[in-house]
Amino acid sequence: MDVYRSRPRVGHIQFLNCLPLYWGLARTGTLLDLELTKDSPEKLSERLVQGDLDMGPITLVEFLRNADQLVAFPDIAVGCDGPVMSCVIVSQVPLEQLDGARVALGSTSRTSVRLAQLLLSEQYGVRPDYYTCPPDLSVMMQEADAAVLIGDAALRASLHDAPRLGLTVHDLGHMWKEWTGLPFVFAVWAARKDYLAREPGVVREVHEAFLASRDVSLEEVTKVAEQAARWEAFDADLLERYFTTLDFRFGPDQLAGVREFARRTGPTTGYASDVAVELLSAVVQEC
Repeated sequence: MDVYRSRPRVGHIQFLNCLPLYWGLARTGTLLDLELTKDSPEKLSERLVQGDLDMGPITLVEFLRNADQLVAFPDIAVGCDGPVMSCVIVSQVPLEQLDGARVALGSTSRTSVRLAQLLLSEQYGVRPDYYTCPPDLSVMMQEADAAVLIGDAALRASLHDAPRLGLTVHDLGHMWKEWTGLPFVFAVWAARKDYLAREPGVVREVHEAFLASRDVSLEEVTKVAEQAARWEAFDADLLERYFTTLDFRFGPDQLAGVREFARRTGPTTGYASDVAVELLSAVVQEC
């Protein structure tokens, strides 16, 4: 990448599921060309919508709510095509018994929460009493019959805490795939349209940098997992399985999954059920 007057402001999700998208930036020599801001998915989504970031990851629900301001990067996202491992419902009782029961939401991530609510409502016909709390499974289970967890907290709960506490883990990605036959996308990468209009070349280069980073990371996924295991509570073999379980693509099948989610949730979540998703490649050609 060339040197710019100011580096593009890019979001960086602090969860392990995004590590393969950023790890390769150092290997490809583009890390220092970006002004990275690390935060939770919700905070980064807010900053992108507010204009405090130029581009970066945004949760699917917030992207759909603000699609008129944003352009999605093709072929890069955080999702799954089946199990995801890090977005789960952990329950003390069968899911069909959760009608009116207390269900703890261990995150304000609207996409995972909305997916869990959709699955419980339409697949199991239950309307639980939801409330938000910190993502500590043992504390949650003192007051709730089930809990929705995402990210690293979900991995810890699924792999360590739930088996110890005798709880059942339900993978949201697996549930969605069995229900619809489609992949699920939790977060897309997007640029603000106003920034794209000013700096189309920068946006294109950042997109290419993340694609190259993703590809290098997946080619060297064993090394990525080994390095991550040094400071995480998971061993390298499990992290490698996790990184290769995740789906970092955003192609026609993933787009179909996004449209199906929008169709099912739009009227109750703040966007049109047929919301238009603009992709960078088509827009850049017009610039």
